[in-house]
Amino acid sequence: MSRRGFLTAAAATATAAALAACGRTSPVSSPGAAPSSGRGALRLGAIPDQDPEVLQRLYGTVAESMSAALDLDVSYSPVTDYAAAVSLFRTGDLDLVWFGGLTGVQARLQTPGAQPLAQRDIDQDFHSVFVVNAATGLAPADDLTPLAPLRFTYGSETSTSGRLMPAYFLREQGVDPQGFPGGPGFSGSHDATLALVAAGTYQAGVLNEQVWESRTAAGTVDPAVVQYARTPAFHDYHWLLGPQAPQRLGADFATRLTGWFTGLPTGDPVLELFGAGAFVPATASDYDQIEQIGRSLGLVS
Repeated sequence: MSRRGFLTAAAATATAAALAACGRTSPVSSPGAAPSSGRGALRLGAIPDQDPEVLQRLYGTVAESMSAALDLDVSYSPVTDYAAAVSLFRTGDLDLVWFGGLTGVQARLQTPGAQPLAQRDIDQDFHSVFVVNAATGLAPADDLTPLAPLRFTYGSETSTSGRLMPAYFLREQGVDPQGFPGGPGFSGSHDATLALVAAGTYQAGVLNEQVWESRTAAGTVDPAVVQYARTPAFHDYHWLLGPQAPQRLGADFATRLTGWFTGLPTGDPVLELFGAGAFVPATASDYDQIEQIGRSLGLVS
């Protein structure tokens, strides 16, 4: 839903209530509020794929850096789940969202005029990691069939690296992605998957490789959790801009914003927090495979 001019009092109240239900905001500005400086305003969101504290630090930094560089009042609003991010983007309550491949496809198809802007260099060659509890006795392998009889959890139901692509690769090896004992679990996030496998609640699970590597490097992965297999590469996360932002901020806004992302210098705090060497331009065609697989699994209609 595009929005022009000032919101009516009723619409402003509804928007503020919806976003408040999704979590707290960054200190940069308040979602739904008129910009205090007379500058343009941009409402930023992201799928909740990691612990809230990690996300608040990451997107708070993005909001502050973007605000200073583009002379905007930028607000970050956490959301409760992946579906909420897609919904708030579709209704225009969030202008710019960091989506995974699948949620980005869902949001773009539901929002005419939405534009993929940028992805990290690592998102062009992304991977998922299957992990197991050490008590299973499984040694690392490329064969996914030994996972079939185990209690297994994905991340979010609409996570690209935590559900969609792992399910695809399981099916490619003859494993029913829904056929685990008792049915698969859905932990809700990559960090939660690690915790559930460590506790033995599930014997195996899958998460994105970046989270696995960063938690391993930080020494926060429980020794009970070990890597079993790594998937082939696929495209994943990207920034998606809604059609209402250029209407408010100028027809060239998408170009300006893409230029800011791709122009961040090596070592910039935003790149460091994203675990990337650079942002690169993204196009809708990068996610054709994701859309095709999503349709085949009934996750895109």
